[in-house]
Formats: sequence, C-alpha cells, structure tokens
Amino acid sequence: MASRIRLEDRACPLSTTVQHVGEWWTLLILHDAFDGYTRFDQFQQSLDISTSMLTARLKTLVADGLLERRPYQTNPVRHEYVLTERGRSLRPVIVALAAWGNQHLAPEERTMILVDARTGEEVEPVVVDRHTGRNLDDSDAFVFVAGPAAGEAMRARYAELERGRQDPGGRE
Repeated sequence: MASRIRLEDRACPLSTTVQHVGEWWTLLILHDAFDGYTRFDQFQQSLDISTSMLTARLKTLVADGLLERRPYQTNPVRHEYVLTERGRSLRPVIVALAAWGNQHLAPEERTMILVDARTGEEVEPVVVDRHTGRNLDDSDAFVFVAGPAAGEAMRARYAELERGRQDPGGRE
C-alpha cells in the first residue's frame, strides 16, 4: 500500500499516527481486539469484512507492532492476533473516538456505551492532562509547539502560529 503521508508531514506525530490507524477497518479490528476477539473468523464474523481485506489489515497491524500473530493450533496451523503493549496503548484513543460519536447522538440512538465494569454506571470519557487533570478540549489553553526533534518546516509553522497568538489582530 502506497503511503498517503506527505513528505513534509513525516515529522508530524498526527500524520504518522493516522498512517497506522487512520483506515476505518483498522479501528474496527482494534475495537474488536479490545473486546477480546483474537481469531480471524471472529473478526470476519463480527465485521462482515472480506477475507482479503481482513488478511491485509491484520498483516499491517502485525507489521506496525499493534497486534502479535501467535499460533494456537498446530494441525492445521492456525493463528490468533493478540494486542501488543503498543496496541493496548491505543485503547484510550478508541474510547475517546467512541465517546465523541456518542456525544453527537441522542441517548436512544447509541449502539454501545462505556460503563464502569463494577457498577454498570455509564461513564463520560474526557481527555485530560495527566499532571493537572485539566480537560484538554480548550484549544486556547493548550497549544502545540515545535518539539525538540522538529525540523525547519515544523519550527516555522509553530513560530508563525505563536506570532498569531501574540498578535491576534495581525497588527505589527
């Protein structure tokens, strides 16, 4: 599969992340893996996905280190697909995406909700800063800046954005 990432975006963590998990079958396969599915036939039945598409997506997820392919049967050899630590680290992202989707639906239109496993009470996921606990949905309070490995283009982008924040009217 040809890379869809632009040359100038190769240093952007969002672009490289989308390259790994931006294809919609990938997110659905990972969602099923979080629900405990590990076998090809389970994914295929759950998603009603073609054999060739599922094979391709699983191969990519293994190559990207999000799933590990392990034999579970020897005669004939059959494999299961188990989340790696890297794959498990995507759970909060998938939970946040599902919560965003539910936020824009009426309660009676939701096909799944996240609940506390002990109490059964519905929970409302939010993305917060680990250190302060502050909600990250405020794009004025939390902004991206160039990181230590940023190249010249990335540094120029964020320098321009910073100038715009300091002078929102564009006055010199």
